[in-house]
Amino acid sequence: MKLIFKFILLIILLVYIAILSKLILFKYIPLSQIVEHFNFTYDEYHWRDNNFVPFKTIYFYMYLADINLSIRIANLAGNIIGFSPFGFILPLLSRRFQKLRRVILSTFCLSLAFEMIQLVFEFGSFDVDDLILNTLGGILGYIPAKIFLMTAVNRSQNKNA
Repeated sequence: MKLIFKFILLIILLVYIAILSKLILFKYIPLSQIVEHFNFTYDEYHWRDNNFVPFKTIYFYMYLADINLSIRIANLAGNIIGFSPFGFILPLLSRRFQKLRRVILSTFCLSLAFEMIQLVFEFGSFDVDDLILNTLGGILGYIPAKIFLMTAVNRSQNKNA
């Protein structure tokens, strides 16, 4: 039973990463044109469109942007919510990820991989604030997983006692 649960979680994780990849990397590109989009050209405009200053985009959306509230929330909360499942699934899938530090590192690395791919292949723009928000999402996903695991261990111990 436990092996089947882990296998199902692994399938869910793979589907989740595929969906996340489409939403992050290929949101403006139809799937039929993805291969055509891989290029290594230097475009000065693209490099200026990236954000390497921490909290610049977060501050912009919270205080400066002249856009409606739903767009602000979608841009900030979307990054957090998008990576919460990753922080939730990892500790359930493997004991190695039952420590917060490992979930933080794993979420940061996945987010960094997405940001670097966007930067190099010009699928979007690199934003250091996305790294911050995505990692926060992983942390917030970890919390209910940890509570679930602690509850399951307590039930198991009470059942055996």
